[in-house]
Amino acid sequence: MTKGLKGADILALGFMTFAFFLGAGNIIFPPLTGLDAASDLFPAIVGFLMTAVGLPLVTIVAVAMAGGGLETLSKSLPKALSMALCVAVYLILGPLFATPRAGLVAYQLGLTPFLNGPDWLTQALFSLGFFALTFYLAIRPGKLLSVVGKFITPLLLLLLAAVAVMLICHPIGAIGTSNAAWHQAPFAKGFLKGYMTMDTLGALLFGLVIVNALKAKGIEDRQLQFRYLCMAGTIAAVGLALVYITLFFVGATSGHLVTNPKGGDEVLIPAIEALFGPAGLYLLAVVVGLACLTTAVGLTSSCAEYFNETFGFNMKLVALLVCIGSALVANVGLNQLIAISVPVLMFIYPVAIALVALRLFAGLVGEKRWGQQLVLGVTAFFALFDGLKAAKIPVPEAWLAHLPLFDAGLGWLTPALLALLLMAMLKRAEQVREEVLE
Repeated sequence: MTKGLKGADILALGFMTFAFFLGAGNIIFPPLTGLDAASDLFPAIVGFLMTAVGLPLVTIVAVAMAGGGLETLSKSLPKALSMALCVAVYLILGPLFATPRAGLVAYQLGLTPFLNGPDWLTQALFSLGFFALTFYLAIRPGKLLSVVGKFITPLLLLLLAAVAVMLICHPIGAIGTSNAAWHQAPFAKGFLKGYMTMDTLGALLFGLVIVNALKAKGIEDRQLQFRYLCMAGTIAAVGLALVYITLFFVGATSGHLVTNPKGGDEVLIPAIEALFGPAGLYLLAVVVGLACLTTAVGLTSSCAEYFNETFGFNMKLVALLVCIGSALVANVGLNQLIAISVPVLMFIYPVAIALVALRLFAGLVGEKRWGQQLVLGVTAFFALFDGLKAAKIPVPEAWLAHLPLFDAGLGWLTPALLALLLMAMLKRAEQVREEVLE
């Protein structure tokens, strides 16, 4: 009989999951979004939480139901296409975007406030040290649950709680007025901003890391793994929601401190200093450093495990290459890296959402390969136009403009829902025919 986890171990597992998700994007995007949304804060928060909390949670559930990560969810696709999608997502979350972004944000918020300004030498040296430490922790997955879940995350939560308490007791200022673009569609813009956290993509990877952590604890039973994955996801979702709401209000009440900020770091640094004084910058450095480090470790471990299991590559070598690549890309610059990633995420995120939806609603829409390929194909086709539009590449807007929410960057949503509805209708029709024949 498999021995289950104790309550403390389940909490540690949830803390580890929370720490993996709480990284660079989770810290820098909510303050800027809160500043932009301001008087339209509530619908913007709801939209953001749907893609930055709700979707990652249901993705972990889908991973648990499928008994595997992205490669299992995409098995309905032709093998070559499934592998290409998996490799693309792992590279996006590995050395191309998410992992180097973690190092960049740690540098921008953790070190530059104490310098005269960022410069290439300090950034290069910081990146070298940050990703050397990431590599050291990533190749020791057996220690992840104990180190991250039991020590780093509780400290991280304590520091973030201090920000929330100060925000309640000593507000930075009054909530400002939203800008015109946000006032027109605060929910849709918040929804799309949630893409930028990359948490739904991360959930496709972290599920495998959590399962391996459970196996290291002797949990081999699939039902127990499913149960503990759901528990860990719920703990992480609650924690993330509280962090996001806190940071949204930090941004919404900081309008008088900043003028035309280019990124969330330019909102967060003066806001934290206003709350805590100069000592707040040290608090910020610790919070951001821990959050970004744990996320970078989780992403690096996931990439190493995937390429080891799929292609037989040495895990330590893959982890080393991911860290070297991330250290190099991290020197591009934060705003430049975010700008490059937006069109890519506008395309890949809807495909990931469709994969999760097909697993969650398999009982309703069926699991026929051609049907799943239809849903994924329709989603990818229309998401491609959203991505091209975000990249400022001309698209046939004359007919795309008729799609609901296309102007908001969600042109893929209605066609994807119609494809799912068609599958559900066909499945129901097949069931009725079988009942008649009986």
